[in-house]
Amino acid sequence: MSKKVYLTNYMIIRCIVERGKAQKVFESTQNVGAISATIYYARGTGIREQMGLLGITVEAEKEVIEVVVPKDIAEHIFDVMVDVGELHLPGKGFIYMSESIKALTYIPSREE
Repeated sequence: MSKKVYLTNYMIIRCIVERGKAQKVFESTQNVGAISATIYYARGTGIREQMGLLGITVEAEKEVIEVVVPKDIAEHIFDVMVDVGELHLPGKGFIYMSESIKALTYIPSREE
């Protein structure tokens, strides 16, 4: 029987991008150390209406990428996601990072 292994010292990065861009953003994180991600669809509200007044079309349909990564590579992965998702440009998305206090997943032992 496997013993419980709690993961500490990890960060959660959530990145909201235009629909159709999540896979490209996630693949870029894999190249710098992210192992897996959860990607799901969402609908954005709020800033979209304000951006429309500036003549910039912002689609309501979004994709959200969540990655849990070790703290020591989190800043780099965050920056890669910003660059690939072009999140510094108007209407391209939003990203934030928070600390994971404790996490758990199945990790096979070396004997398995």
